[in-house]
Amino acid sequence: MTTVPSELAVETEAKGALPSGGAPTPARRVIASLRSSPAVIASVVIIVIIALMAIFAPVLSAITGWDPYEFDPSAIDSDLGGMPVGPLGGISAEHWFGVEPGNGRDIFIRVAYGAQVSLLIAVSATLLTTTVGVVLGMIAGFFGGVADQVISRVMDFLMAFPTLIFMIALLSALPAGNRPALLVIVLSIFGWPYTARVIRGQTMSLRNSEFVEAARASGARPLRIAFREVLPNLRGTIIVLATLAVPGYIGTEAGLSFLGVGVMPPTPSWGQMISTAVGWYAVDPMFFLIPGTFLFLTVFAFTVLGDHLRKALDAGDAA
Repeated sequence: MTTVPSELAVETEAKGALPSGGAPTPARRVIASLRSSPAVIASVVIIVIIALMAIFAPVLSAITGWDPYEFDPSAIDSDLGGMPVGPLGGISAEHWFGVEPGNGRDIFIRVAYGAQVSLLIAVSATLLTTTVGVVLGMIAGFFGGVADQVISRVMDFLMAFPTLIFMIALLSALPAGNRPALLVIVLSIFGWPYTARVIRGQTMSLRNSEFVEAARASGARPLRIAFREVLPNLRGTIIVLATLAVPGYIGTEAGLSFLGVGVMPPTPSWGQMISTAVGWYAVDPMFFLIPGTFLFLTVFAFTVLGDHLRKALDAGDAA
């Protein structure tokens, strides 16, 4: 005997609200929304390419035969002040993105190692900032009282600083050793209050919810309620904040390196390469354009992904 589905079920399934496998979960709705956007797909492709370049930078160095610190005197013309030999900044089968004027270092390998440095600093700072911001923001928002007053005043104090100026001053005064680790610490010191403020507000709106009251009535401890009941409801906000923090830290690291207080030579850095290229852009624009394009595309891709992720999560919550 064949069962004929009702018109309502057929119409609902055709619209995608009731697939044969059951109602779609919020995560599936978000993923479906992101997959339907060409901008998101393009952003993910860019991010994956940059990440693979960073991860496999040593492999790429072995394939091309060039080290990021290795000079190639044959690739520059000393009679022309160190200008690259050949068109477009010396782009050739030997040097895929050309060479740096004045020393002949391979730009492709320098860009790959620069991606490694930038992503390592940005992701590390994001993880540290998010962890500290979420923990302190939840404590302030859930417990209130003295804890909220102390944490809020510290947040106000740090957010009142002109961040870039104090970063420059602080990094200028610190020793040059292990610069990436110092950058992560400095970025995190000034970055966590922004995450904590958002999490505090979200936690305050959830602490009197029915599921929290039910947990209190069952005798659960406050910390257990905060991190087992409230925290899962903040996952969307945390993911969006972290996704949008990465491009901010990439841009900040590049800016600090451009100003000479970030990653120090000879360690490759996109901001440092752009700073060096300023004096050459009129005669060798490719030296300026290549690292600048990689920096722009990386920041742009993370920003577009974070923005669409926020919209998709908001739509999922509304549904």
